[in-house]
Parts: sequence; structure tokens; C-alpha cells
Amino acid sequence: MDKERKIKVVVTKVGLDGHDRGAKVVSSLLKEAGMEVIYLGMYQTPEAIIKAAVDEDVDVIGLSYLSGEHLIFTPKIVEEMKKNNLDDVLLIAGGTFPAEDIPVMKEMGIDEVFGAGSLTEPIIQYIHEHVREKR
Repeated sequence: MDKERKIKVVVTKVGLDGHDRGAKVVSSLLKEAGMEVIYLGMYQTPEAIIKAAVDEDVDVIGLSYLSGEHLIFTPKIVEEMKKNNLDDVLLIAGGTFPAEDIPVMKEMGIDEVFGAGSLTEPIIQYIHEHVREKR
């Protein structure tokens, strides 16, 4: 990855989850950290998320889950990523999850999971360290 180019992140909500305060806060903090952020908003489909990721040539897809649909939508998003050859794009998730679901989400293809209340610095650090590994 070109070190001069800003890290590009798409942040989104998938499915019928209508609570987006956390996603907006994280988007703002990533921008303050020097990243380019495309916020897709709520009610996105896996196909729309991946289309935006391809169109915008993003480095990171950030999913925000609060509705309990993470085990339903994660495999669909990973499948769409594979169809579109996005194996070099970091896939992270944040939100509220039962602890036992986090390893399952990682097995499904999420690179890292940040639970509700996660501090911003570890998220930023994780992105900086792992985007360069993927690209």
C-alpha cells in the first residue's frame, strides 16, 4: 500500500439495525486520525456494501452490529468479498456481541471484533498495523 495514500474505510450498518450513533462516532474518530471514511449509513445489504467497497477502492470495511444479526450477515458479506476478490481488504466489526460469538465471527472471516465501549486508539492502531499486511 502506498504510504502517502490515506487509508480508506467504508463504515456501515447492515440489515435492519437502526442504531447508528456508534458507527457515526467511530467514523468521525477515524477521520480525525487521518483516514478517509465513507459512511454508507443504515439498512445496507451485503451486496451494496461490497459494491461501495469496490467502487471506492477501500482498504477497510467496518461493520457496526447492534441488532443481533451479526451471525446472519457476516457470512454473506464475506461471500460477497470473495466473489469480488477483496481478500486484501481488512474486515472489522464493532458493536454488541455475546462473547461466545466473537470467535465464531473470526472463523467466518472477520479480521477483528471490537465490542461496545472499545477505546478508539486500539481500533486505529489495529487498522494501521493490519492494512499494510493485507495490501
